[in-house]
Amino acid sequence: MSRDPGLQPERTRLAWRRTLLAVTAVLVLELRLAFTGRVFDALLAGLAVAVWLGVLTVDWRRATGVGLRGAGRWSIPLTALATAGLALLGVLHVLSGLR
Repeated sequence: MSRDPGLQPERTRLAWRRTLLAVTAVLVLELRLAFTGRVFDALLAGLAVAVWLGVLTVDWRRATGVGLRGAGRWSIPLTALATAGLALLGVLHVLSGLR
């Protein structure tokens, strides 16, 4: 069996696009919690958008292969950290609404 060298890069691009889609879905849920009229929730939503923009930049570069010099080895840890940060922001939103 011969291996197709074009399949692995395509699978990698698709995986990064799925990651970006999942983080975008989390952002939408986060923004849904933010429309309560409280300043604290608006600040958390702004922080979530900033994190999402960072993930968008890193993941889009990985998915398209554009501008990977120097960012290639940091993209996975940065995406994991940003995802954990979005989860923490969501927990803060939920806990702030329990009062």
